[in-house]
Amino acid sequence: MPKPKKRGNNHQRGAGGQPRNVQPFSDEDASIETMSHCSGFSDPASFTEDGPEVDEEATQEDLEYKLKGFIDLTLDKSAKTRQAALESLKSAFCSKILYEFIMERRMTLTDSIERCIKKGKSDEQCAAAGLACLLCVQMGSGIESEEIFKTLGPVLKKIVCDGTASIQARQACATCLGICCFIVTDDITELYSTMECLENIFMKAYQRDRDTNGVSSTHNTVLHVSALLAWTLLLTICPMNEVKKKIEMHLHKLPSLLSCDDLNMRIAAGETLALLFELARETDADFFYEDMDLLTEKLRALATDGNKHRAKVDKRKQRSVFRDVLRAVEERDFPTEMVKFGPERMYIDCWVKKQTYETFKEILGSGMQYHLQSNDFLRNVFELGPPVMLDAATLKTMKISRFERHLYNSAAFKARTKARSKCRDKRADVGEFF
Repeated sequence: MPKPKKRGNNHQRGAGGQPRNVQPFSDEDASIETMSHCSGFSDPASFTEDGPEVDEEATQEDLEYKLKGFIDLTLDKSAKTRQAALESLKSAFCSKILYEFIMERRMTLTDSIERCIKKGKSDEQCAAAGLACLLCVQMGSGIESEEIFKTLGPVLKKIVCDGTASIQARQACATCLGICCFIVTDDITELYSTMECLENIFMKAYQRDRDTNGVSSTHNTVLHVSALLAWTLLLTICPMNEVKKKIEMHLHKLPSLLSCDDLNMRIAAGETLALLFELARETDADFFYEDMDLLTEKLRALATDGNKHRAKVDKRKQRSVFRDVLRAVEERDFPTEMVKFGPERMYIDCWVKKQTYETFKEILGSGMQYHLQSNDFLRNVFELGPPVMLDAATLKTMKISRFERHLYNSAAFKARTKARSKCRDKRADVGEFF
């Protein structure tokens, strides 16, 4: 029989050779470095009991060595290599704070991103736009971020408005444009210019010369959704006089998007309407909307939609969102949500805060909690104050043992199973006759 091939050394490069495949930034790299870099304010669960000591300096050097390699590979001739390097940098930027490392290389990173957006194809442009968002999130609202946006802003606008570019690239650039402008722009003129660029995109989705059966779905819908959400994010930081103008311009047109075939467009339009009503009532407590009856009728239909031709998951998601939207429009009510991160809690109690949180959660993914703990910019946005500094001893006392956690999970599982079984048991509806 032939001998099985040996494995385990395929990832190593030959002497003097250049690796063809980029080794991606792994979850292991993220967890080790995150623990060592932010041990003062990380989640108690991130500490292992009786774990081996970590050489923080060596770990940091190894991390920076890897990141330098990824930055160099963004200039590689191979499009696959460049894209893999961009994705690895995105993973690193999501999972940890690298302010000092990025500060020294921000111009190199900006040039690489600009080149990839200009000359790359769809997937590479999307990855580069995502990295640009994370670069600004890392740098915060300072002069350095303004310089980055001055370089990348015109490039992003050009792609967004370019009808020959791929829809995915235009969508990613629209999102990036809104987020970067939100972070860095102190110039009100630039803010209005960016909003106008995004408006010109999503306004094409408004009902025009179509029958009353609704808005037909097109392949441009994903772009319109991204442009609308990015525009809505920027609206939350506009002066009140500009907010009033935008409300007058869009509040009567947005309900037409509630009839769109695309679920994401219906949800984006509904949440934007809720946010516009919230802002309108902040500026004028006696705000009156003429077509309120027609609008609430539409929202109620979406909140109770039972059309069989739609997927159950889509109907469930739509009903959940539009119940909240209907309450916001009719009753001026918002269902408060609580977000836990480490030892801290944050309450989302309005549509403006919800829109902002969902936007950054979309680009940071699983790194959102970590950035809420340690990213000064995000903590300022959500008014969380300076990072909470806890030493390792305090965190260890807060951590329950593995055995105690197992007992708690087992008890919770049994209680949940018992409650569900009781609800599902047909005999639960039958009365006792003794």
